[in-house]
Amino acid sequence: MHKTSARLLELLSLLQARRDWPGALLAERLGVSPRTVRRDVDRLRELGYPIAAIKGPDGGYRLAAGTELPPLLFDDEQAVALAVALQTAATSGAGIEDGAARALATIRQVMPSRLRHRIDTLQVTAVERPAPRPEPQVDGGVLMALGAAVHAREVVRFDYAPAAPPEAGGGAPVPPRRAEPHHLVTWGGRWYLVAWDLDREDWRTFRADRITPRAPTGPRFTRRNVPGGDVAAFVAGRFRGSSGSAGWACRGEVILDLPAAVVSRYSRDGLVEELGPDRCRLVLGSWSWPGLAAAVGRFDADFEVVGPAELEDACADLARRYTAAASIGRAGH
Repeated sequence: MHKTSARLLELLSLLQARRDWPGALLAERLGVSPRTVRRDVDRLRELGYPIAAIKGPDGGYRLAAGTELPPLLFDDEQAVALAVALQTAATSGAGIEDGAARALATIRQVMPSRLRHRIDTLQVTAVERPAPRPEPQVDGGVLMALGAAVHAREVVRFDYAPAAPPEAGGGAPVPPRRAEPHHLVTWGGRWYLVAWDLDREDWRTFRADRITPRAPTGPRFTRRNVPGGDVAAFVAGRFRGSSGSAGWACRGEVILDLPAAVVSRYSRDGLVEELGPDRCRLVLGSWSWPGLAAAVGRFDADFEVVGPAELEDACADLARRYTAAASIGRAGH
């Protein structure tokens, strides 16, 4: 029984590690027959894990989304990383401080004692960069609503608060805005919605902290390309003159396997675009290409270089240098 339980945990860990798994490959990794894999998958389904069967020549399985959140399985490094990220959530500007604190308490409660001790000895105090005035907080529900509309390509209606409060007894009520949302980005510690304004027939960047969405969303739309075809360059142009990566000698773009809310806390002078719950697009600048490659590496996550070629070459050069340094260090011992 213990062997079966251990195998089920290993199977669940594999299913969480990648999107699709051929049945034969799972059987090989677990050292069992395909028939045993099928039985183990049925057991996980009975426990509430929504595992879908993949049709095709090879067949296989995928851990799908369900109506309820089943128990999750994290390895030691993932658990510690999640706890640290939750402790630093206060500087994300996404208004999720209370939720992050409750999530951390829940995770800590079910952690093995060895991991709980590691977390308790690592107390992180999140300190934001000094600013002339406090950065506005964005309601997490607003970000979720805007992100969902961007993903579904649905027109949004929203009230947009003025930059300055209206004078007492101000003018006529301002009608809601209508826009096609294309990108949800962070710039300089603030969240922005890049959208095509249907009433003004032009591109606009809206501050998310001033948006109050209205329900329901409108019809689906066909995606447009921002002027120049590059959202990072477009946003940088809108804020030219403010601090940002536009003035750096070297400027590159990567896809990071981290949530946008996490990356935005450590890239105040870069542009971060949400691509999914655990992926984001980062455009960052530096004084040199090796410096830019090192800045991306400090996020301690897998990433893909989108461009330019100079950044790819700098990453390769750093990889060779770090490999050589590690080899020399091992030889010295």
